[in-house]
Amino acid sequence: MRRFVMSKSEVLARLKAEKVVALIRADSSASLLDCARALSAGGLNCIELTMTTPNAIALCAQVAQELPQVLLGLGTVLDADTARQGIAAGAKFIVTPALRPEVIQVCKSAGVPVLSGAFTPTEAYTAHELGADVIKIFPAEFFGPAYIKSLKAPFPQLLLMPTGGVTPQTVGEFLKAGAFATAAGSALVSAAALKALDWPAITARAQEFVAAANKV
Repeated sequence: MRRFVMSKSEVLARLKAEKVVALIRADSSASLLDCARALSAGGLNCIELTMTTPNAIALCAQVAQELPQVLLGLGTVLDADTARQGIAAGAKFIVTPALRPEVIQVCKSAGVPVLSGAFTPTEAYTAHELGADVIKIFPAEFFGPAYIKSLKAPFPQLLLMPTGGVTPQTVGEFLKAGAFATAAGSALVSAAALKALDWPAITARAQEFVAAANKV
């Protein structure tokens, strides 16, 4: 099956437009695909599958083939080889939880957007200098939207994506503070709902996030 090729600018534009990236940690391909469908039904089509999920690379390839409407990224990428494997499997963007220069370089060479983890101002700007397209501020729950606003003051050119502490109640505040986009994990896809295969609950939760983000 031929994959639809997106340019880096197209991927970034879609992330910005959708405002919320859903983080999924699933334990099987079946639950992952059904969860992705449930999120899509709720209006969320940007999904990050983390490497903490068993067989994540194989699942990434399966989602890329079976759910072409989903903009799929591979997250918790810590090394260059994993980044290469994720890109080969069809990931449209790569996400790190920390500043990983070798991962940024692989993505730059491949023309694939990289969302680099960072927390301090030094880490955030270093990631930018190394070529990261978006700076994933993680964990964002400790300082909240005010921290995003503070970082944007000296670094208005940085595209910041807070991860952690993003809920329907806070997503709008993060966006108002200057976030390029946000990412939500357990607050969006709870472990209980995933274990129970409660897809209507996940769809409803996705709709809550979409409604809150679209108010901004």
